[in-house]
Amino acid sequence: MKDIRELLDIEYPIIQGGMANIATHELAAAVSNAGGLGLIATGGWDVKRVRAEIRKTKELTDKPFGVNIMLMMPSAEEISDMIIEEGVQVVTTGAGNPGIYMKKWKKAGIVVIPVVPSVAYAKRLARSGADAIIVEGTEAGGHIGQSTTFTLVPQVCDVIDIPVIAAGGVADSRGLDAAFVLGAKGVQIGTVLLASKECPIHENYKNRVVKAKDTDTVVTGRNTGAPVRVIKNKMAKKYLEMTKYGDIKLEELEVLTLGSLKKAVFEGDMENGSIMAGQSAGLVKEIRTVKDILDDIFKNSRVYKGEL
Repeated sequence: MKDIRELLDIEYPIIQGGMANIATHELAAAVSNAGGLGLIATGGWDVKRVRAEIRKTKELTDKPFGVNIMLMMPSAEEISDMIIEEGVQVVTTGAGNPGIYMKKWKKAGIVVIPVVPSVAYAKRLARSGADAIIVEGTEAGGHIGQSTTFTLVPQVCDVIDIPVIAAGGVADSRGLDAAFVLGAKGVQIGTVLLASKECPIHENYKNRVVKAKDTDTVVTGRNTGAPVRVIKNKMAKKYLEMTKYGDIKLEELEVLTLGSLKKAVFEGDMENGSIMAGQSAGLVKEIRTVKDILDDIFKNSRVYKGEL
């Protein structure tokens, strides 16, 4: 089985999460320059914007980087062709099955790594030609599944013969070590990178992540089929109250949540914005550079010191 660092031509077996409206060229390039694999997120963007982000990333780094594609987006097919034109080396996918794009991506030499929330889905995508699988647990921020990272990772490792990358709940070297002991070959991180100097989000958002305690995140949308982990605030509490009895109209919820992520990311609205973050926010204590974050995770790892 190929080592993740060899597969992706990176120094550290660390991938940056594809966070919509957050994973721009600034963050992707910073992660790649620091030795991990930076990702550009495509959620909510059209093909023109994604192409521009790819080209800006190339101006800031000569290291490998990737693109995360939300397959349910109307622009997904256009973006899938455009990344081939732009010579993107790695694609991660979510919110859909990448099977229809797999053949052309593989022909173009692209490494394909889908994000999955279950054992069955991991097996299916491994059979369809994926190069590795990102196994994301419910500890993660944003859109999530039901199973926890550290119960799901070993179950997936037991049934597929391609590298598994653990996502959800990893913010330091202890999380990396735990993931590797369970069979993962790499980790994907997101929440800890929110509190990086290079992350292009409002300072209010960064500071809210730093101040978060272990009990400060909540999952909205469990009973509507669209679970999302966010930091508790006025908007999240109202959402939970509205969905308490399960008879709310989706249109009413859309009015509440429309543009809520952008309110948090760009306006710094910590009451009415959607402050997407994972449970590992309680481990994040300061705002640092991306390089400091990645160096700390890797260089303090007992696995890589040969102690585990």
